[in-house]
Amino acid sequence: MPKPYLEEVFKDSGVPTYTFVKPIEYPKLIVSLRTQGKGLVVEGPSGIGKTSSITKGLEEIGGNIRVTKLTARRAKDLLLIKDIPANEPEGIIIIDDFHRLDSETKRSIADYMKTLADEESSRTKIVIVGINKAGDSLVKFAKDLNNRIDTIRFESNPEEKVLELIGKGEKALNININTKNEIAREAQGSFHIAQMLCKELCIHAEILEAKIENTPVSTSFEIIKQKVFDELGRAFYETARNFATGPKLRKDGRAPYLHILYWLAISNEWALDLNQAVRDYPQHRSSVTTVMDKGYLQSFLDGEYSDLFSECLHYDSNTNVISVEDPKFVYYIRNIQWKRFAVQVGYKSINFKSTYDFALSFAGSDRDVAEAIFKQLSEEEVSVFYDKNEQHRILAENVEEYLGPIYRSEAQFVIILLGPEYPKRIWTKFESQQFKDRFGEGSVIPIWFDNAPVGLFDTTTNLGGIEFKRNGDFDSQVFYIAETILKKLADHRNSMARRSGITKKEIEEENGFGQLSLF
Repeated sequence: MPKPYLEEVFKDSGVPTYTFVKPIEYPKLIVSLRTQGKGLVVEGPSGIGKTSSITKGLEEIGGNIRVTKLTARRAKDLLLIKDIPANEPEGIIIIDDFHRLDSETKRSIADYMKTLADEESSRTKIVIVGINKAGDSLVKFAKDLNNRIDTIRFESNPEEKVLELIGKGEKALNININTKNEIAREAQGSFHIAQMLCKELCIHAEILEAKIENTPVSTSFEIIKQKVFDELGRAFYETARNFATGPKLRKDGRAPYLHILYWLAISNEWALDLNQAVRDYPQHRSSVTTVMDKGYLQSFLDGEYSDLFSECLHYDSNTNVISVEDPKFVYYIRNIQWKRFAVQVGYKSINFKSTYDFALSFAGSDRDVAEAIFKQLSEEEVSVFYDKNEQHRILAENVEEYLGPIYRSEAQFVIILLGPEYPKRIWTKFESQQFKDRFGEGSVIPIWFDNAPVGLFDTTTNLGGIEFKRNGDFDSQVFYIAETILKKLADHRNSMARRSGITKKEIEEENGFGQLSLF
């Protein structure tokens, strides 16, 4: 048997050959596929393994069953789907992307499935495949269908199932991936995302086909994440930008479309119930409810950019649920630096909650100063990332993966202690790579040490910063640094409030501010 190529092992489209993993719902799926007449609905987010599992399940059942696969994405299939109740075709009829059908066709299919179930038909079986709540959508058109169909919900796969997929790929290629655990976590239950990340990692490591001898693959996962994100940005930035601005960019408005996309990104699910979202984010209830109730959201999605949006998103105006069609799109928006993205699309007054107000970046030789600043800031009840204080959270984590987002976007400001050892340490080099693009945002605060060689940090001299004298009064200097950067934080929050025209209470709710006085 010839050794397989990379694209045959880690497949980002089609049914996997080497890396198929039975999801936890697989046994129930087999039983339901064997049950004559009774309709089956398989629902769940894209990229979770629904279609692959059905295909493999039918292969396992075997026999001379005629299988017809149709999808609501193809125009020629739409005509066949509409004619199913009249033509009464034989065998198993699979209707993929059911959520894309019009209401009349859904109702007709629902009625036909009810008839087949009542007759316990041995001639025809309908299998519906769709994104979240496809079963609810079907039952909506035939209330008494609920007990006449099986509904199997494919949820996010557990991490061990994703690791099983990666393990099968490693075996097929005769490699050992050192970051398999990070990939499994990053995939968030999606087989599709895991395949994509593994494929990109192998390309980066020049593993293009199975190796004769077992080969370790030791590539930094942060590099792969950034590479994948950059490539996905070329495909999805335009979609995300057009959705975020809505039908018309209103720079001083509440940005309901931007927030809907943001809520979808930070959700652990692959679908967002907007009715629940406005309860969770009451400060945006009015603007988001308006675009839903007035039909603006539906009209927008059906309008000028409908082709662009329909490849990535689906909105059910009956349930007010917006779901992800393309798993790569949700991976992209989950990794957006949202504060920068909001500015890029035109919302300069919109800010998103930061996990930390400040993050400290320093060499170990200057830990005494870092710890003193941390204690001083903490007493003022602001949130500070200081590595020593976070050791219990970092334990057992991939340190690069854990720290990267904090310095890139999760801290409102980064404080860099520029002592003589700063450019020589591995971790400070890594940290500075993460926040290098933030210098133009006014969110990096340099502290220059007088014992560092002159000219060592010339790139920061065009920024406002503070000098720290090693032989000066330690406590008074730390107090001055803390007092100055707290004023900077207060000015930032006041500026947000003025530009947004919202109240102190609303600012605190939206950004998770502490008790530092704003006014």
